Amino acid sequence: MQGFPDVNGPPTLGQLQATMQAIELACSSIQMHINPSAAEATILSLRQSPHPYQTCQFILENSQVANARFQAAAAIRDAAIREWSFLTADVKRTLISFCLCYVMQHASSPERYVQAKVSAVAAQLMKRGWLDFEASEKESFFIQVNQSIHGVHGIDVQFCGVNFLESLVSEFSPSTSSAMGLPREFHEQCRRSLEQNYLKTFYCWAIDAAVSVTTVIVDSQTEVPEVKVCTAALRLMFQILNWDFRNAVGAKANISFYFAGVKDHGDSTKRSEYNLVQPGPAWRDVLISSGHISWLLNLYAALRQKFSCQAFWLDCPIAVSARKLIVQFCSLAGTIFHSDNGQMHENHLLQLLLGIIQWIDPPDAVSRAIESGKCESEMLDGCRALLSIATVTTPFAFDKLLKSIRPFGTLQLLSSLMGEVVKVLMTHNSDEETWSWQARDILLDSWAALLVPIERSGQNSLLPHEGISAAASLFALIVESELKAASASALDDSVESEYFQASVSAMDERLSAYALIARAAINVTVPFLIGLFTERLSKLNQGRGTMDLTETLEEIYSLLLIIGHVLADEVEGETPSVPNAIQSQFSDVMEAEKHPVVSLSSLVIRFCEQCLDHQTRASIFSPRLMESVVWFLSRWSSTYLLHPEEIITSNCNYGKEHDHFQTQHTRKVCYSFFGEHGQGIPILDVIICISATTLLSYPGEKDLHALTCNQLLRALVRQKHICNHLVSLDSWRNLTNAFDNEKKLFLLDSTHQRSLAQTLVRSASGVRNIESSNQ
Repeated sequence: MQGFPDVNGPPTLGQLQATMQAIELACSSIQMHINPSAAEATILSLRQSPHPYQTCQFILENSQVANARFQAAAAIRDAAIREWSFLTADVKRTLISFCLCYVMQHASSPERYVQAKVSAVAAQLMKRGWLDFEASEKESFFIQVNQSIHGVHGIDVQFCGVNFLESLVSEFSPSTSSAMGLPREFHEQCRRSLEQNYLKTFYCWAIDAAVSVTTVIVDSQTEVPEVKVCTAALRLMFQILNWDFRNAVGAKANISFYFAGVKDHGDSTKRSEYNLVQPGPAWRDVLISSGHISWLLNLYAALRQKFSCQAFWLDCPIAVSARKLIVQFCSLAGTIFHSDNGQMHENHLLQLLLGIIQWIDPPDAVSRAIESGKCESEMLDGCRALLSIATVTTPFAFDKLLKSIRPFGTLQLLSSLMGEVVKVLMTHNSDEETWSWQARDILLDSWAALLVPIERSGQNSLLPHEGISAAASLFALIVESELKAASASALDDSVESEYFQASVSAMDERLSAYALIARAAINVTVPFLIGLFTERLSKLNQGRGTMDLTETLEEIYSLLLIIGHVLADEVEGETPSVPNAIQSQFSDVMEAEKHPVVSLSSLVIRFCEQCLDHQTRASIFSPRLMESVVWFLSRWSSTYLLHPEEIITSNCNYGKEHDHFQTQHTRKVCYSFFGEHGQGIPILDVIICISATTLLSYPGEKDLHALTCNQLLRALVRQKHICNHLVSLDSWRNLTNAFDNEKKLFLLDSTHQRSLAQTLVRSASGVRNIESSNQ
């Protein structure tokens, strides 16, 4: 290897050795915390010195201190990036060649982090010169890399070759690239060039490397060096599939019966990470037609069977890498599949599901194994696979997958799996985030992926009948779990109880996901909630004054939050409508008083009204319960109370256009019943009285006051037609007078006082004449 020219001529051997010793001493001093400032200054001087390449080469090849070699590699990188425009083409090529050769020649070195650093430097320098180098120059580098990856020079070199490609792909990906002080367009040109000309080739090399060592791994009785090659290759394949493909023409526009398209969930409940993989038709031969997926599934199944008695194996690198790649294949979508009415995509997902199902089915057996000490990572990856599949399919297509081989569909499996997780959560009721917490969140996101498009369209017919039944059963189990947790929190004296401490906002994300499941079977779940709430109110009335009602009150708290999420959505800055899933149902109920949504709403409001009685308030309505009351009324009133559409719907001819009537019936019934000519104004009066009660009868409760001032009252004055009714009510005038004269309101937090003042001023828009405004 030729040395690098120095700006002041080549250094002497003595100078090289002196510099090496100084860097070694500095590295040792930092490790031992001896004068670290001086040591860091020494290292910095090397990294900032001009043309330090020959010195750095000498340190890399001769130093016995690994940290010194690491710093020498870093100095080559910094100097080369800084001086790139002034370096000759030969020096640029020599720098990259030296780094590549060093990595290959020291492939068996135990200091892996030094090898990784030098490999990363080679990748960064190759990217820096990417637009300068001719195609033939790039090929000369990649010939050397390709030879190493194919195992020509042994296992260690093969491993280093794969690792270099991993570093290179990372550098060309905008999300993981290193800063070079260059415009964005440079990085974009490099990314586009690599994707068009090399990325697929790298993937094929990774496949070849993994396949070349598969037989040795499967046949060996102990861990062999080939394992690290296979693991690195799987990791590289996953990295490439995680690439943000942009050159696949039409990939994001491809929508078929099977593929649901790129689902934009907006502000949905998604908590889990997943990425759609859309590389385009050019990748079909490598990813779909080659049998590559079968090889991957068979490899994992063979190793899983071989090491079935070793619980730790599920968490070893090769197992984790294989599962991550399998899950990533579940996200494959777009024009890579033929336009054959989704048949190729269906076959692809079914093949993957058949390999994955043993990770998660039967759910009860999997759960028991984990509780007995088995690693949970495989089960969680199985849940992530279901999430990925749900993201790229419609509910019917999702359910159909398992029906081809089993008497029940995939929705039933999803429901059973979620049900088992909920049972585990109920059994343990732990504040710590266990595997069941993670599984619950992933599976909730799976339901959201399937149900959000249905929720937005309001067409529950898009969900198979079995799916509706599964959703109803699952929601019942979820509510049972929540009520059990609420009841248990009442008996927990620990102030750290997660459920007891959780605020309304903290639980919103999870409850929003529950609401999606409830709305999928709204015909069943609303009557179910009516029964549960009625039962708790009955227990409350029977036990008042004779028994401790804390458990029941906590259950009512939980039910108020659940019911609020099921009945209404929160839309910032807008007037929300009745959720589409609710609008499309209950068309056979003609009497408003018997309409399930009206019945449930009225039942809850009558309960909330009880807080106006002093004795009842003192015995039942704690500040915590009042928070849920105020939150519910705020959310519910924004959707149902005195809705402006009621003015229109009250004049509609219910007898014409029967189909339109069916789809709009629930909305018309609700808007009319809770409108100006129904119960709207009396309910508005109750809500104002409750608001005044929270401000006057619960001193010092800042969270409760914040909900009242910032959410409930502000929601009421948001619309002028409600203001028209507000100012005509004695309850509103009393609140206004209290703001002027009541000393208790002077003790409110200043921000709540300002919010209340703004609300009262805004309500003046409802005053119809100057004389009224002066009252």
